[in-house]
Amino acid sequence: MADTGKDKAGWPVDLVARIAAKAEQTISESHMSQTPHDLSQDRSLFSQPLFDDPRARALSRVGVVDVGSNSVRLVIFDGAARSPAYFFNEKIMCGLGAGLAETGRLNPEGRSRALAALTRFQAIASSMDMAPLTAVATAAVRDAEDGAEFCAEVLARTGLNIHIIDGAEEARLSAQGVLLGWPGAYGLVCDIGGSSMELAEISDGTVGRRVTSPLGPLKLDALGLSRSARASHIRDVVRDLHAQMGAQRDRLFLVGGSWRAIARIDMLRRKYPLQVLHEYQMTVEDVDATLDFIAQNDLDTLRSKTGVSSTRMSLVPLATEVLSRVIKVFDPADIALSSYGIREGMLYEQMPQELRDRDPLIEACHFTERKDARVPGFGRVLYDFVMPLFADVPQSTRRLIKAACLLHDVTWRAHPDYRAEVCFETATRANLGGLKHQERVFLGLALLHRYKNKRDTSRFGQLFALLDDSQLRQAEVLGKAMRFGAMLWMKHDARPARLDWDAKARRLSLILSDEAAPLFGEVAASRFNALCNALNATSDVRLEGD
Repeated sequence: MADTGKDKAGWPVDLVARIAAKAEQTISESHMSQTPHDLSQDRSLFSQPLFDDPRARALSRVGVVDVGSNSVRLVIFDGAARSPAYFFNEKIMCGLGAGLAETGRLNPEGRSRALAALTRFQAIASSMDMAPLTAVATAAVRDAEDGAEFCAEVLARTGLNIHIIDGAEEARLSAQGVLLGWPGAYGLVCDIGGSSMELAEISDGTVGRRVTSPLGPLKLDALGLSRSARASHIRDVVRDLHAQMGAQRDRLFLVGGSWRAIARIDMLRRKYPLQVLHEYQMTVEDVDATLDFIAQNDLDTLRSKTGVSSTRMSLVPLATEVLSRVIKVFDPADIALSSYGIREGMLYEQMPQELRDRDPLIEACHFTERKDARVPGFGRVLYDFVMPLFADVPQSTRRLIKAACLLHDVTWRAHPDYRAEVCFETATRANLGGLKHQERVFLGLALLHRYKNKRDTSRFGQLFALLDDSQLRQAEVLGKAMRFGAMLWMKHDARPARLDWDAKARRLSLILSDEAAPLFGEVAASRFNALCNALNATSDVRLEGD
């Protein structure tokens, strides 16, 4: 900008006068009406969301029941948005498989508790006037001599039809659950339950070879073997699994309650700041250190510090023996926790392929914008506005920018004093698929800066450590760009202002269209200056055509 002829805000007097004149002209011509934007007009960046498609809406209120060896759980999804939303989620630790190895039958107390839980679940589903529940039973029920009898009793008592699935099908559904969160993922899915452990390979969005094994901790405990004999048994079984599955040197995806308990202990050991299990990543060295940490500490102390149930924690030592051998034999490149498993796989089973192929993060953000934003569709306008600042970023960053723009206004109902914090917590704690932990923090920080100029006093400072300096700066620039861009709120088919970023010269130009000029007031000018400061850039503001 020029150094002379400025007003009190620091803007050239002649430019201020021309903007004011243009504002008067524009307002008099009634250019301030707002009309909805058809997102389908820009399929290259903002594909038409599928949540209004009848095939997707049919996934609203999808109820699934998982009758496992340890627990019986009902989950009711609102699954239309691609990322599973848990409308209802209840688990009862019944222990159906306890004592199965000795008696060959389901645990009597567990059977009674499971029947009561399933009766309750069916009543809940009936009260919601939804489609019939889909229920599956896994290792304990399929192995027990009275498993079929139990399912018949449940059907007679509740009308709920339980499908007993074999190990290969259990592995397939668990792997599909992983694909729900990681579209196109590749690696080895390892799902541990109370009585069995399943492996399945995934590649390019499909499930390949899959096997089952008797390595669930309940079944291992029932063998009554010495530690050395049990180690030999585990070694033999895992060696056989490796022979069946072949080399698997990519990512190891861990599914199941025992693995989640170990991950929580790993978080405790590392003093990890973000307590979100889904997509939590560990190295082989991390797991080895945590297995030693478990062996050296009292389980009750670990339970109280991690919030893991006593029933689950009692199985952790046996689960560590299995995990240690699996890692040694399969030698994965890295390890990630998946909170999505068989239940999410059952939802994935019901999705049309077009919905499966969508990015779960972006589809969920579209859904949230349509539901909660003041002007649904403005996220696309904002994305187009800020992207000149990020022309050379990879696709992985572009999707985060897109997500941020879609979510930039969805927490507007929060109290202004807490809006920035609500934005950050929404991004970092929300049940969203397709987000690494660093990406959660990046998205949250960008949204925090959408409402707050500085982050120095934020109570989330320890989470910022998950980002490097470059990511911190990029998130701040994105947030401040959205903060400024949101000031240029106008009808969707209007010609807004645009940015021109010269990275080499460190110069940011704002070109105001006739319709955008009236929106560039004092507050907007202040926010534009803040954006330039974040970029360490000089600024230039002009009217289109100048």
